[in-house]
Amino acid sequence: MQRALALGLAGLSAIGFAHLAGLVPPVLAGGGEKAVAIPASTTDVAPAPGDQVAVLAGGCFWGMEAVFEGVKGVKSVVSGYAGGTRATATYAQVSTERTRHAEAIRIVYDPRVVSYATLLRVYFSVAHDPTQLNRQGPDVGPSYRSAIFPQNAGQARVARAYIDQLGRSGAYDARIVTRIENGAFFEAEAEHQDFARRNPNHGYIVRWDKPKVAAFRATFPSLAR
Repeated sequence: MQRALALGLAGLSAIGFAHLAGLVPPVLAGGGEKAVAIPASTTDVAPAPGDQVAVLAGGCFWGMEAVFEGVKGVKSVVSGYAGGTRATATYAQVSTERTRHAEAIRIVYDPRVVSYATLLRVYFSVAHDPTQLNRQGPDVGPSYRSAIFPQNAGQARVARAYIDQLGRSGAYDARIVTRIENGAFFEAEAEHQDFARRNPNHGYIVRWDKPKVAAFRATFPSLAR
């Protein structure tokens, strides 16, 4: 798994662990993310007592985590790997793109404040681009795929229905490629947790994730903390 910064400079190559180590120089924001105007889901998960869990994959987990940490009703967000085995759920092994994992986040949320369908609306509108197959922006490979890992039958039903609804809406210029998958979630290494918050001036965060968070706050002000 390697990450590249699309700076428009000839010869810039994938950066892999240099990215993680902060060896890539900071860049200016300017090619940032934009929200896609999409309708709310016509279905939702039936109310249930207690906190609930959602697992979503949509490219680099740093940005996904940063967006959902700002959603009212979200109690915690953990970065990790979903869709593969525990034995290979490490950054080094997932980086080979041979483990079947997707970079993902585990969201614990209060359904009395924010519903599962609302989380999906943020996911499809601004947290990632659901029309990109096995990539997000500069990051290429199946670990960056768009995938939802339902935690129960109700979530699976709502996710499938919403994908169908959005496909008919005409909101996107290309086909939605988001997959509905089964698989366990494994927490990533400590250095990946709260990465955007702890490293606000990191080049990747400035270029790709800060604009995404800003787009979320502008598009969903009533959901933002």
